[in-house]
Amino acid sequence: MATASAITTTTTPHASRRPNLVSVGTIVWLSSELMFFAALFAMYFTIRSVSIGDGKAWPDAHLNVPFSTVNTIILVLSSVTCQLGVWAAEKGQVGKLRFWYFVSFLMGAVFVGGQIYEYMQLAHEGATLSASPYTSVFYLTTGFHGLHVTGGLIAFLFMLGRTYAAKRFTHEQATSAIVVSYYWHFVDVVWIGLFATIYIIQ
Repeated sequence: MATASAITTTTTPHASRRPNLVSVGTIVWLSSELMFFAALFAMYFTIRSVSIGDGKAWPDAHLNVPFSTVNTIILVLSSVTCQLGVWAAEKGQVGKLRFWYFVSFLMGAVFVGGQIYEYMQLAHEGATLSASPYTSVFYLTTGFHGLHVTGGLIAFLFMLGRTYAAKRFTHEQATSAIVVSYYWHFVDVVWIGLFATIYIIQ
């Protein structure tokens, strides 16, 4: 936990005993997001079972597994740098927080760029959104995840902007940094599940 000299706080002595409403609200919201991705997983397996039952090839698009593996490693490592930023925020070390969150932002941007590159390669081979049931479910599941990652990148920028705009690093800013990390870890874990399902369990 951060010391009083490191982070300016406005809470009462009893506030630390109560759960932070922002953190609780974020966890509840992420639970609803988990249900959303669970529906996407269910859709993927349903279409897969139907397609295989009809004798169609699965997958019927060439996936660049080595490239996607590297892209996945980059995203997973961004969770590590994000957590380093959280620990810096808890200690009131705003400079280290900015550094680690900026590194996490760059790694997330590389992941999204890699995903766009993979889409372009697949489209060039004729594997477009409407080409087959497989490509449709592939683009929907990975595309919605990519949108969530993009939302996380925006959250990183917003958080970094707040640290530069404020004169002092406060407890509220540290809480915001932790909430952003919740979201980022969530999208990383979801991608690990998607990667295992789409690229490994074919």
